[in-house]
Amino acid sequence: MDSGLAALLGAAVGSAATLAAAIVNGRAQARSQHAQWSRQHRRDAYARYLGALHDRDIARDAVLDALRADRPDLSDIDEKTGRFITLAREVHRACEIVILEGPARVADVAERVTVASSDLSHVMRRMAENAHAGDTTRKTEDIALAAERERTLYEAVKDFRLAARDTIRKAD
Repeated sequence: MDSGLAALLGAAVGSAATLAAAIVNGRAQARSQHAQWSRQHRRDAYARYLGALHDRDIARDAVLDALRADRPDLSDIDEKTGRFITLAREVHRACEIVILEGPARVADVAERVTVASSDLSHVMRRMAENAHAGDTTRKTEDIALAAERERTLYEAVKDFRLAARDTIRKAD
């Protein structure tokens, strides 16, 4: 084989190897960028959800404080309940994004938060209805039940935080 042909074959092999390495590196970089993009979207969704939960929980505490009063101010309860309902809708919107971003384990824990929140909201609704009716026969029982459901909700939110953190860290 003459030296010109050998040089040409050497250049072709070198070019092919360089091209193959570029393709492999390009794919690896694309996967890395996609993983970073996905991780950031999850982090943002989880943070929005936790922020919405926090805002809603402050409103919930205001409603419960108003309901625990010896002589509840009904217009104050209605105003605070309206704010709570508005913020609860924001939580549901944020939860939908969490479910879309996944993974399933995080979505399942978010569902537990939703169930615990709903259970507490039912007690709050009954307390508000009883306050409007002037019925105090179940007030002590409902206050205790609300406290129990608040603890359950707190544990579910804590579990969500842990699941979200674990998911983000695994992706790192």
